Formats: sequence, structure tokens, C-alpha cells
Amino acid sequence: MKRIRIIHNTAYHYKTPVTFGPHRAILRPREGHDVHIAASRLEIEPAANVRWVRDIYGNSIAIITFTEPGQTLRVFSEVDVELHDEGPIECLVEPSAQQYPFQYGAEEQIELVQYRLPSYPHDGPAIQQWLLQLYRPGQLIGTAELLNSLNTRIFESFQYRHRDEPGVQLPCQTLAMGTGSCRDYAVFMMEAARHWGFGARFVTGYIQMSEGQHGATHAWTEIYIPGAGWRGYDPTNHKLAGNEHVSVAVARDQDKASPLSGFWEGASDAFAGMEVSVQVVSQ
Repeated sequence: MKRIRIIHNTAYHYKTPVTFGPHRAILRPREGHDVHIAASRLEIEPAANVRWVRDIYGNSIAIITFTEPGQTLRVFSEVDVELHDEGPIECLVEPSAQQYPFQYGAEEQIELVQYRLPSYPHDGPAIQQWLLQLYRPGQLIGTAELLNSLNTRIFESFQYRHRDEPGVQLPCQTLAMGTGSCRDYAVFMMEAARHWGFGARFVTGYIQMSEGQHGATHAWTEIYIPGAGWRGYDPTNHKLAGNEHVSVAVARDQDKASPLSGFWEGASDAFAGMEVSVQVVSQ
């Protein structure tokens, strides 16, 4: 077990006071057998009321209702997290799923339907052509080997590029440009796995970075493997998600896992800029 502190500060600045509509903040890690929150603190400016809810995916959402206008919207989160190690993925896969292709069990197929359907069907032909470099119909290959190869191939094929603008690139854009941010890598891997019939979902959270890694606020992909459950793959950093990764939200599509979303009303030229600072440190 190890303990880390996550400090996430987001500030939006405006030239004149504006009125803020309701906002949704997704900052609290998903707790479970491997993640425990030891302490947490949330500060918001201007004055606001906070209500916590669980969304359809079980993510913890802070619904923020502001009670006064302001020139700065600031959300500060500090969370102490305890992380517990897990066993290796190869030891957990059910025998029926150790070789690909395989079929999910009847009891799992209904729940996995939404995670197996591509989010970008028009990009399907380009993705499927790219996947032929890794797997061709009729092959029999180890499931772990196939998914590790996909993770590696994405890491080697694309060049990481930090992007501040919201949203993600279409998978075909990532293919055409050969570059992307962590969320673009995650979306591409999610779509690729779905074209092979895997259940896959988008994950946003934090990573405790080591030298040469990209992240802090981070995105990766989880793929459902019978016996092993949802397993994380981080193609941006060429690794499996481990105890340096802290999941905050999972969703079928990335737009449902935005860390902070909402609207404001005021002069059309009022927005002056934003600042985001994230620290993930050992305790």
C-alpha cells in the first residue's frame, strides 16, 4: 500500500463580473478495494452550494450551484489516497478468454453492449485497416498478448502532443496527423478494442508521473476481460494502468467524464483565460 496526495486547482478568469450557471465537477477518485480516500478538501470561489451525486457510471459528481457572481471561478481539490497493489493480469483471465477470439458469457453480454459499440462508426474502415497490422481474421492469439500489442502499437505509431483545447480528435484525425494527447490516445485504443469485439470504456483521472511520462491529469482506456474485469491500458505511457494511476471517472464516451463543466452569462468578451495546476505527490 502507498499513499499519495492529489492537489488539483482550476481557475477561470473574467474581465468583468459574470454570473455562473450550475457546474459539474468530477474530481473525487473512484473508491474500491484498491483505492481508499483517507482525507479530502474542496474549496470553491465564488460562494456556492455543493451537492454530491452518483451518475449512471457510479462516478462521484459535485453539483455546484453558485450564489453570487464573480470575476474568478476557482475549484480547488485536495485528496489523500491510499493505493493497494493488485495481482498480475495474466493470472486472472478465465481459461475461456485466454485466447482471442472468444465470446463473452451470456450473463455479461447484455451489460457490455454499450461498451462494445463504436462511438465513431464512420471511422471504422480506417481503424480496421490499421488493425490488420496486428491481427487478421482467422488468427488465434493470446488475449493479453493482443491487447499489449495494441497498447504498444499506439505508443509507437503516434507522437504525444499536449493540447489545451477541449474535446478529442476523431480517431481518423489521430491516424492522419500521427499526433495526439492522452485523451486522443485513450479514445483511439477504446475504439480499436471495440472493433475487435471487446468491451472498452474511457477513463479520466491522475497519474503519479515518473521521468519521461506524460500526464498528471490523465486519460487511459479500460477493457473488460472475463475473470480479470476492467483492466486499464495507458498507451500514452506504454504501460498497464497500475497503482500510480488513480481513476476519477469512467464513461462510454469521453464527453461524460470532463473534470469541470458548466456555463456562465456575461459580456461576450469577458473571458480572460484559465489556469490549471495539478500535483500528484507521495506522502
